[in-house]
Amino acid sequence: MASVYKTLAIIGMFFISPVLVPALFWGVVLHEFFNSELPAGIEQPLKLLFFHSLLITTMVMGKILEKLGICNDLTILRAALDGIPPWRDSKLLIKDLTVDEVPLRIYQPKRPPTGKRRGILYFHGGAGTFGSIRAFERVCRYMAKKCNSVVVSVGYRLAPEHPYPGQYFDCLSATLYFMRNLEEYHVDPGLIIISGDSCGANFATVICQLLLNDRDLPKVRAQVLLYPGLQGLDFRLPSYQQNAFMPMLPRKLIIYLCFRYLNRKPTVWKDVLQNCHVPESMREKYKKWVSADLIPDEFKIRGYRPPKPTPYKPEVHEAVKEILAATFSPLLAEDSIICQLPESCIVTCEFDVLRDDGLLYKKRLEDNGVQVTWYHCKNGFHGILAFFGYGIFSFLSGKEIMDSVVNYINSL
Repeated sequence: MASVYKTLAIIGMFFISPVLVPALFWGVVLHEFFNSELPAGIEQPLKLLFFHSLLITTMVMGKILEKLGICNDLTILRAALDGIPPWRDSKLLIKDLTVDEVPLRIYQPKRPPTGKRRGILYFHGGAGTFGSIRAFERVCRYMAKKCNSVVVSVGYRLAPEHPYPGQYFDCLSATLYFMRNLEEYHVDPGLIIISGDSCGANFATVICQLLLNDRDLPKVRAQVLLYPGLQGLDFRLPSYQQNAFMPMLPRKLIIYLCFRYLNRKPTVWKDVLQNCHVPESMREKYKKWVSADLIPDEFKIRGYRPPKPTPYKPEVHEAVKEILAATFSPLLAEDSIICQLPESCIVTCEFDVLRDDGLLYKKRLEDNGVQVTWYHCKNGFHGILAFFGYGIFSFLSGKEIMDSVVNYINSL
């Protein structure tokens, strides 16, 4: 009988969708647009609100279609955020290949190299559940041309279909392939850069840490981390509090995406937001590395209030203990690992829940003698590079971030 009702619902949606779907879509868009508030200083707030409203509407539509059994909610989100393919680029050679079932896209300048080129591995963002090579096509093309480099964009397989931590293995496979075939791409083994944005920056951080144990491979020259997410220990840092309702990644959404990434039902998400998943012994051990006390005061003036202590709940820990692992939270790596890492470029955005992850990792690297170049985008927000290269739909800060990254890479 349930299947009959589902069929009738789908048939009904078919007939009323020409009216219902557009009305529902624009209803949610307008609700989000007029009921969201942004702080002073954020870039082009009306444009950002519009895009955020589209994102939330897409997620709502995805949930409705999932309830009807039509498709997975992530299917709609992935399609919406996949981007529009750019025109062919006469200055680049672009090749697609697959390595150990992992899609790669390799960008090379067409002009003959006068010497060995830099090699850049790029892991895209998307919380491990969405995002694609195509979505970051413009970012990778820009780096390949402006840095005269070979750029390898890695299309790691997405969760939950490809379970965590498979994304790290995919990124590692792609990295090993590239490092073992540098001659084919005329890449200088002394100029390999590993980079990524958001969760892709997390993957880049973990890969750099893992490669320290392999003496048969070239040494990574630098890591470039764009608004990285690096820890699941503390979701009450100043940036999480200040940017709790900020597009494009409000605090609730990042927790929801963590559950989707781990393929868990978000039944205890409120407890995770309150850090109830962290044992007291772990809080005590890692407070020297992850604490609001380590964030510079200049980043606390925008309405931060120290939160009250919360109790540890073992059942919550059991539900999400993976986010405290070394892979998910590379910020918790021991000093013996951190001190061996290559020099780094870290980009943070003021209006980003993950801002403090980048600030804390910057401090950890510097405390361990690792050179860090830091660029802080004072009016930027999380995910800003997803709009890079789209003309009037882009944000000026995205271009500034990309140019800062290009200047850093060219200085190596």
